[in-house]
Amino acid sequence: QVQLVESGGDSVQPGGSLRLSCAAPGYPVVSTCMTWFRQAPGKEREGVATIYTPRHWTREIFYTASVKGRFTISLDIAKNTVYLQMADLKPEDTAVYYCAATGPWRCNSDSWSQQYVYDYWGQGTQVTVST
Repeated sequence: QVQLVESGGDSVQPGGSLRLSCAAPGYPVVSTCMTWFRQAPGKEREGVATIYTPRHWTREIFYTASVKGRFTISLDIAKNTVYLQMADLKPEDTAVYYCAATGPWRCNSDSWSQQYVYDYWGQGTQVTVST
């Protein structure tokens, strides 16, 4: 059983920054499609950012349009951890953020943001952006 454990959620003011972590003990994140999703109250869960290495061995990273230039996804291979560095946070970024994982062959530029692609999910961490 793969366990994904998110942390780092907090309440911040607009313009602030946070770094979310998703630890996957014993699970090789370097050979996995790792994705951050978020779900705001009353809204559907949406893909935020993904990182994976497909068969041609060039690492791929995608972001949803609303976070491009503000969020950065990265891996710490030694720690089996994926991060989401969030900057210039806006009230509309308020949501529960989830980490998800699946095999890299299941991710591409279209599928990465689809929930059904993922086999494993974390429990979520709350991010609140308000004055």
